Amino acid sequence: MRSTSLSPALVWVSLAIVVQGVLLGGCGAVQYAVAINTAVARVEEARALGADRFAPFEYYFAKEHLEQAQIEASEASYSDAIALASEAATHANAAIELTAKARRSAP
Repeated sequence: MRSTSLSPALVWVSLAIVVQGVLLGGCGAVQYAVAINTAVARVEEARALGADRFAPFEYYFAKEHLEQAQIEASEASYSDAIALASEAATHANAAIELTAKARRSAP
């Protein structure tokens, strides 16, 4: 009869593949965390600068995309959540720039 024991090398390779799969499976959540933190910071900065008055379209567009990103993430739709968070950050940046221009040109 043949022995059914596995070689130690095969066990380690199998273990490495499983660990790698687990780690890579969590990448969506990690990327989302980075994207959402950036977006939250930019939207908050825009709000603090008064973008709701000086750049309302960009500010509220960013705010709504941020909220939708959080909803998508709660449903584990991380790729959609990342895209929405990125869009929120982009529009928050635009709101910040427009607000700064408006404040410079205001008497």
